[in-house]
Amino acid sequence: MLRVGFAKLRIPLRSWPHGRKYLSQSTLGRPSSLIISSILGSHWTRSSLTRSRPISSAATQEVVSSEQLGVTEPRVHSDIPIANADERKVSILWSPQRWSRFHHIWLRDHCRCPDCFHPITKQRLLNTFEIPADIKPIHVQGSTDGLEVVWPGTSTESHSSVYPWAWLQANTYDPPLQKIPNRKVLWGSKIEKSPPSVTYTEAMDDDDKGLYKWLTNVETFGFCFVSGVPATPEATEELSQRIGFIRETQYGKFWEFTADLSKGDTAYTTMALGAHTDNTYFTDPCGLQLFHLLSHTEGSGGATLLVDGLYVAALMKELHPKFHDLLSRVPIPAHAAGEPSALYTPSPLAMYPPLRYHPSTGELMHVRWNNDDRSVMNHLAPEEVEEWYQAIKIWNELLTRPDSEFWVPLSPGTVLTVDNHRVLHGRSAFDGKRRVCGAYIGIDEYHSKLAVLKEKFEGTGDNGQNKERRPEDSRSIWNSNL
Repeated sequence: MLRVGFAKLRIPLRSWPHGRKYLSQSTLGRPSSLIISSILGSHWTRSSLTRSRPISSAATQEVVSSEQLGVTEPRVHSDIPIANADERKVSILWSPQRWSRFHHIWLRDHCRCPDCFHPITKQRLLNTFEIPADIKPIHVQGSTDGLEVVWPGTSTESHSSVYPWAWLQANTYDPPLQKIPNRKVLWGSKIEKSPPSVTYTEAMDDDDKGLYKWLTNVETFGFCFVSGVPATPEATEELSQRIGFIRETQYGKFWEFTADLSKGDTAYTTMALGAHTDNTYFTDPCGLQLFHLLSHTEGSGGATLLVDGLYVAALMKELHPKFHDLLSRVPIPAHAAGEPSALYTPSPLAMYPPLRYHPSTGELMHVRWNNDDRSVMNHLAPEEVEEWYQAIKIWNELLTRPDSEFWVPLSPGTVLTVDNHRVLHGRSAFDGKRRVCGAYIGIDEYHSKLAVLKEKFEGTGDNGQNKERRPEDSRSIWNSNL
């Protein structure tokens, strides 16, 4: 098998970038075996790395040395990382202190040439299950375009792959990628001084800048007001559809309600509602909620309550770590049973704790809490029953602290958008006639719209591949979401 690029090269120290610093690193194994692949630049042209090419039988019989290639001093470019391959992995030295390693089978599986990855549909064409478990590159080298790898193919042809450097850095797993801080801002009652908001005109504008501002506020703070909305169900529904499909539930598609108990839920009464999230009885609770108070006559009350679940969870983790652990570990069953024609419970029944953290990053991903909808806790370990009740009592005390609660009276013309996976909402008791309309938006529809807007306005996701593309292929195959 041809091993161009794997031969040990006798390279003088003066030819290495930054002198001895590169040779002093031991993270990639034996420094003397590091492959400075740019010596092959004239031999392996770019065109040979973008399509299959024949390999002569003579070439596969012996190792080709640097002397045979006519190279005595390697041409090293300090801005191009150093790539080296061993029996199982390709190692990349980004700098004297930073490196990454990628398994051969992983790299082959992630080839995104047109033969392996459809450029329009962005779907994998390569049959992953036909990749040999012991696959090894024939050749690797770094170029300005990225890591170039030639793989063995048939007896007469090879296969070429190119991986952009930015994409490799964004997907490094050995060592694991360092966590990038998210844009979420935790808040308490002082948010009332400057709550996030956009105008209806901004949100509905065809240039999408206001829509992007709106959803970015929701991502950052967990909620956002939209002001200047016509106080009609039609305008509110049209605004909701700017985000995505409206999710239909047992309450209807786009809902409008008063305190008439037309639905079997306490929201359809004049009662106060404590801080809670909706749909705890669904396997996949809705992502966003939109509320619009259309009118309130002949009475008062009904102020809206918002509490940042991330803020309260952080407090509990700091002040009561033992009880915080219980809420992130013990699942709570729930139900919606007020409608004779419907009986909703999540599946599996007791599977979802109030606080769900990402298993890898440790980020709090989902707050799920509605004590009113809680079902029987018959799965608690006997020794944890009393501690669990103490844990939810502390949780409730933190939720209802004055510094946690943001109270705001809604008025016609202002729509409230809430991230139902983060922010808990409630209301005070009221009297009189009160009409509210709104909608649920799925979490995936919300995330999809926001991701598209980030591509449009931030250029995110392309991993540096912002080259001009055909209109029908506007999304890079190296997008970070793929």
